[in-house]
Amino acid sequence: MIGLTILIRLSSRGPAIIRQIRIGQNERPFTMFKFRTMYLDADDTPLRQMNTRELLGGQPGTSDGVFKLEADRRITNVGRLLRRFSLDELPQLFNVLRGDMSVVGPRPSLPWEVELFTAEQRRRHDCLPGITGLWQVNGRNRLSMPEMLALDLVYARSRSLWLDLWILCRTPGAVLFDRTAR
Repeated sequence: MIGLTILIRLSSRGPAIIRQIRIGQNERPFTMFKFRTMYLDADDTPLRQMNTRELLGGQPGTSDGVFKLEADRRITNVGRLLRRFSLDELPQLFNVLRGDMSVVGPRPSLPWEVELFTAEQRRRHDCLPGITGLWQVNGRNRLSMPEMLALDLVYARSRSLWLDLWILCRTPGAVLFDRTAR
């Protein structure tokens, strides 16, 4: 993590680790840590528009999947590498130690996204959010936001030690061999 911090700091200005407010278990906000993969002060309007369109039933459009925009110029060169291998998620281990997250569970949502969720989709907050989860090992970036939410609901309804172990066993393969990751 120290090496990645140095690499990020040398590649573009700004902090190596960013803090974002996310929504966790029981819809409680918490501060999530991530390695910065975008240029400082990058505008999130295109992402908001894409996710809003998907959540309101529109076509995915320029999305290659959840939280991803095609040819997103906001991402640094180092950030592309970090995202490709999900290394940007490593600081979330501190969130796990703090009790805000689990290793396995639904990805923590941004507050503005939760406002667009249906009552059923909000049930994904019945459990702790995780660093990896069911959608990461079942399509990763090829899924739309509604598909990701559906898998999160499957996880929330059927979570067990065995399901978590199955997801953990499949995560390295999904990270290393999924060629669609960006």
